[in-house]
Amino acid sequence: MLGVPDRGLLAWLDEASTERGLYYANRDDDWDFSSYHDLAELVLRTAAALRAKGVGEGDVVGLVLRSSPGFVAGFFGALAAGATPCSIAPPFAFQRADEYERHAAHLFATARPRYTICDDESLERIRKVTAGVGVPEPEVFDRLVAGVAPLQRPRPLPETALVQFTSGSSGFSRGVRISADALRTNLTGMRRWIDWTPDRPGISWLPVHHDMGLVGFLLNAVVTGCDGWMMQPDDFIRSPLRYLRCISEQGAAMTGMPNFGLAYILRRVRPAQLEGLRFDSMRAVIIGAERVDPQVLEEFHALLGPHGLDRGALLPAYGGAEATLAVTGLRPGDGWSTQVPQDGDAASLAGTAVVGCGRPLEGREVKIVSEDGEELPDGQVGEIVVTGVSIASGYVGDEGSASGTSLAGQRLASGDAGFVRDGQLFVIGRLGDGLKVSGKMVFAESLETLLHQRGIPERRVAVLLGVRDGRPTGVAVFGGVQDGWREAVHEVLSEWLGDADLLAVELPRGGIAVTSSGKPRRRVIWKALCAREFTDVTTLLTGV
Repeated sequence: MLGVPDRGLLAWLDEASTERGLYYANRDDDWDFSSYHDLAELVLRTAAALRAKGVGEGDVVGLVLRSSPGFVAGFFGALAAGATPCSIAPPFAFQRADEYERHAAHLFATARPRYTICDDESLERIRKVTAGVGVPEPEVFDRLVAGVAPLQRPRPLPETALVQFTSGSSGFSRGVRISADALRTNLTGMRRWIDWTPDRPGISWLPVHHDMGLVGFLLNAVVTGCDGWMMQPDDFIRSPLRYLRCISEQGAAMTGMPNFGLAYILRRVRPAQLEGLRFDSMRAVIIGAERVDPQVLEEFHALLGPHGLDRGALLPAYGGAEATLAVTGLRPGDGWSTQVPQDGDAASLAGTAVVGCGRPLEGREVKIVSEDGEELPDGQVGEIVVTGVSIASGYVGDEGSASGTSLAGQRLASGDAGFVRDGQLFVIGRLGDGLKVSGKMVFAESLETLLHQRGIPERRVAVLLGVRDGRPTGVAVFGGVQDGWREAVHEVLSEWLGDADLLAVELPRGGIAVTSSGKPRRRVIWKALCAREFTDVTTLLTGV
C-alpha cells in the first residue's frame, strides 16, 4: 500500500525508539530486549570500530553470527561505515564439520571480506577457514566494539549494500551483488505488499544468513521500526509450540517460513496443545523459498483456524537472491488457490495442482518464456523471467553457473519453471531438475510433493531426475528409509516416469546433502551418483 513510506536503509538511526525493538529468545523460556535506541548506538559504535580497523568504502565485511544484537550492529554498522555486509552461514547450519569448512571456504574465497565479525562459538572454525583461503582472520563482535565511542554520523551508503549468497541447490552458492537502491526498494515493496507498519509486530525463527530471514524479516522489521520477536532455528526445532505461544501472547501480525516449517509444526504440535491460544492477530504468514504443498496449507489452517487464524493470512510468495528477495506474493485476505498447467503443454506438471504465488510487487514484471525466449500465453509452462527494480547488479567472481540462472541489466532469467494465469504466478520447480517423459516434462519437486502427501516427511527423501549412462533415470535418495517408503516411492515414480530406470540410494538419516537453507543439493548428489560414489548404497527401486 502506498501509505507505507519508502525509507532509507539507515533512516531508522535518527528515529530509533526506546520503547520498541527486538526481543531475543533465551534458554529460560523468556526474552532479552534490545531497544532500537540501544541498537542504533551499537550500530554507530560498530561503524567507528570498523573504520578504525581500516575498513573503508566498498570493502566487504563478513558476518558469521547467529541472529543477535551483534548481527544487527554488524550489518547496519558495516553500511554506516560505507562498507558492504555479507552474511555467511555459521557452523550450526551444517551437521558435518568437513562439509561446513568446504562450504564456508568457498563463500570466503568468493566474497574476500576485508574484515570478518563472528561470535565465540564459531571463532576457531572460522579462523581455520580464513587462514586456508588467505583472508584476514575474524574477530569476535564483543571485542571489536569494546570501549569504542560511536561514529558521529553514518558515512554515505556503499554502491553495493549487500553481498548475499544463493542457496546452492544446483551446486556451489553464488555471491550476488545487491545495490543500495535494490535493497531499499525491495524492503519498501514488501512492506507495502503486506502493509507492514510500526504498530504491527512480527516474529521469525529463520536464520539471518538466508535471504528470507535477513531481507524478508530482520531488515524489514528494523527499517519499519516494529517490535520483532527473534528465535534461533534450533529454538524452533526444539519447540515450535513456543513459537506459536509467542504469536498468541504478543499479538504478532507478520511471520514467514518455507513450506517445511509449516509441515514441521504439523508433525510436532497436537490440537490439544493449542488450548487457550489465539491467532487472530496474524495477517501475513509469508510462505516461500521452496515449493508450497497445498495439502500442508490445508492442514495448517485446519490446525490453527479454530483458534482464529484467517485462511487469507497464508501468503505463498516467490522470489530469490538475484531479485534481492521478493518478486510476487498473495495479498493479505486474498486466499490461496491452486491451478494446473494448460492441458497438453509440453512441460506439464506431473498431474498435481500448483499453489499460486500471487502477483508481482510494485515495480516488477513477470513473464513466462519458451526455450527460444518467446513470451508464452496464460497456462503454458516455461521459464520465469523477472524484470524491474530490485534485480541484483551481478554476481561476485565467476559468472558461470550450473543453475541456468542469469542476470542482464534489470532482467533475471530465473532458471525456474512456472506459468501465469490471470496475472498470478504458479511455480513448478527448477528447470534442469526434470525429465521429459512422452514429450512432457516431469519435475523432481512435483514428485517430492506427491511423496510428502503419502506420508514421507520433508527432508527424508530427495528425487533426482536425469539421463545416466544414456538412459532416462529417476532416483530416490532416502535419509533413513522406513518400512513402506520404498513401495510408495516406486508407485509414484513408476507412474510418472514411464520406462525410466528407477534407483534407490539409501543414506543414514541426515545424510542427504542440503544447502544451508535445507534444500536438497540435487546436482551435487547427481554428480556423485554418476561418479559411482554411492555404489554400495544404490539398488534398483522396486515395488516389493
